[in-house]
Amino acid sequence: MRAYELMIIYRGDLAEDEVEEPLGRAVSSLASLGVQVDSDRINRWPKRRFAYEIDHRSEGYYVVIEFVCSGVDFSGFERSLRLNDAVVRHKLIRLPDSEAARRGLLEPAPDPVPADA
Repeated sequence: MRAYELMIIYRGDLAEDEVEEPLGRAVSSLASLGVQVDSDRINRWPKRRFAYEIDHRSEGYYVVIEFVCSGVDFSGFERSLRLNDAVVRHKLIRLPDSEAARRGLLEPAPDPVPADA
């Protein structure tokens, strides 16, 4: 099993409740790939100002989703995010096992047992 973190930035000119519809589509797309997204692992941030303009936009809504899955090809999912007009940017990263364990996504790896000499 591998742990992932997905950050999606939605356009700032959307109303806060209008972000729920494209977010729901993204979560259902993940579910169609066999990924179970726990609603407690979806972190919605209020509208934030960007450090620099992105596509002539200066603010947006950030959403961070953490999930665990195994053997999934995300290329089609990422393509759909790139084509979605409501999405300004997105980033999908695989979390290192130690970080995933620290966040409670994976069980911590057992400590290695030293071999007797």
